[in-house]
Amino acid sequence: MIDKAFPSFAAHLADLARIEILQLYRTRLVIDDKADASPVTLADRNAEAMMRSAIEAAYPQHGIIGEEFGNVRENAEWVWVLDPVDGTKSFICGRATFVTLIGLLHRGVPVLGVIDQPVMAERWLGGVGLGTTLNGMLAFPSGECTLARARMGSTGPEYYNAEGLAKVQRLQAATRFTLWGGDGYLFGQLASGGLEIAIEQGLKLHDFAALAPVVQGAGGVMTDWQGRALGMASAGDVLACATPALHAAALACVQSTEPMLG
Repeated sequence: MIDKAFPSFAAHLADLARIEILQLYRTRLVIDDKADASPVTLADRNAEAMMRSAIEAAYPQHGIIGEEFGNVRENAEWVWVLDPVDGTKSFICGRATFVTLIGLLHRGVPVLGVIDQPVMAERWLGGVGLGTTLNGMLAFPSGECTLARARMGSTGPEYYNAEGLAKVQRLQAATRFTLWGGDGYLFGQLASGGLEIAIEQGLKLHDFAALAPVVQGAGGVMTDWQGRALGMASAGDVLACATPALHAAALACVQSTEPMLG
């Protein structure tokens, strides 16, 4: 059971990250390239450092997994998973589609999540048995159940391998239209009814640990591409849908081995 203090603490962490991020937004920052060639700035590092410090002070027995500064006590019962700027490329270019992601694992399973967009002051907070809110108001996904009318979002085709891209293109052909770009922000949009499907390949734990509780708390479904629940050991190929019926249809489309027509 989630401690009643955890959601408000997660929101506090998001507040701390906002302060660090907003004072550096649309400034001329030094851009460093990490080992995987992804960019990182002082905003990523400062925001994560502030959140980690707050966790250590409030819950020294909890674990922390962070994108920028690694892991401590990752086998603890409760583990906070931090992605201070998900969508660093958007942040660098001054686009307000990046988000701060804060997830909480209980025995390796995501149970609480925050998706925070600092510039637009949009914050989704959701979890197991908690529902999901957007700025304090209950959020609900679309009730759409058919692929043909579903709006799909994904960060970009360049993030898929050849096999994964073929699967996504199959799903894309079956849906109403596709919105490219958005990173974790897409999953907040899904939780509030703006999209019906969000799909990604090869995410890391810090990319999806916050997303699943937000989507599921709102009433949506989010699994891997095999339909399995997400957890610490998941590969990071994720599919989120507004309804169980839509998820079943999308999953069947992704898993299909039938050749595409046309």
